[in-house]
Amino acid sequence: MSLFFSKIASPSLRHHLRRLYSTTPTTSTSSDKIGRIADELLTLSPSELSDFSTLLRLRLGVSLISPSSAGPASVSGSGAEESVEAEQEKEKTVFDVRLDKFDAAAKIKVIKEVRGFTDLGLKEAKELVEKTPVVVKKGLTKEEAEAIAAKLKAVGASVVLE
Repeated sequence: MSLFFSKIASPSLRHHLRRLYSTTPTTSTSSDKIGRIADELLTLSPSELSDFSTLLRLRLGVSLISPSSAGPASVSGSGAEESVEAEQEKEKTVFDVRLDKFDAAAKIKVIKEVRGFTDLGLKEAKELVEKTPVVVKKGLTKEEAEAIAAKLKAVGASVVLE
């Protein structure tokens, strides 16, 4: 058993790991390699360990919130996970323009505006506007989305940026 497990594992866990190592057929080179990796990880500073864990999660495609981490261990890290989610919300760069409602008298103007920023024909634009509430444009930058929302609001529509 490597130095890594002897430092972090409880006595009962070490006992189970010894049994696992003794019954699992492994080559000495693979267990030596794993032991060397574990020993190297123990020499890293906390900031280096944080960087390493982030890199490992990225390479393995594992998120901070995974089904396997839904146990008691995830409760202690919930504050960190909330701060990561808050940062992601602050940095939103892609917006969708959703048409919520419009005045009946302004329907034709809304259809014309929708045709202006989409590649839809008259019939398709009319059908889209009549499906309200509906997303009329997806994947826009904040500036583009605000410009479209301002045009639609000017003709009497109620618009939400998502």
